[in-house]
Amino acid sequence: MSVLAIRKYGDDVLRLPATPVDAIDESLQKLIDDMIDTMYAAPGVGLAANQVGVAKRLMVIDLSVGKRPGECHVFINPEIIESEGEITEEEGCLSIPDFVEIVTRPERVKLRYTDRNGTTREMWGDGLMARAMCHEIDHLNGTLFVDHLRGFKKDRILKKIAKLSKSGMWF
Repeated sequence: MSVLAIRKYGDDVLRLPATPVDAIDESLQKLIDDMIDTMYAAPGVGLAANQVGVAKRLMVIDLSVGKRPGECHVFINPEIIESEGEITEEEGCLSIPDFVEIVTRPERVKLRYTDRNGTTREMWGDGLMARAMCHEIDHLNGTLFVDHLRGFKKDRILKKIAKLSKSGMWF
């Protein structure tokens, strides 16, 4: 297992819609383990495969950031099949480090996905889990949380990133 480099805003792979995982094999299991290690090292509560340069529909979420064994969820080919309510809270992203902003997401989300053993499952997520599920699925669709922002809030973040990029402090 190893910690992978997390791609930052501006990297083309973050804008690619991820392709479905077609085989749960040894290389996928290694990628899953590496993604979990990377998420914990960051530290973060979720990570999508394209954030580590692999445009596959795979994401991992652990709200405990590794503190409670058994709470790490692996989602292969996830899709939102139901959502309820709306909640507006602060959100950040490992691919846009040190920036947070208020984003509105569904309060509850139901996903259909395949687990790392190849079993098709459904799972409801509430609150932070629902937010993480939506955020990571956005990544798999080539969308970043700043895409949900408008006007000054979005411009402020993008201008700061441009300034950091110009000075060589972003990539």
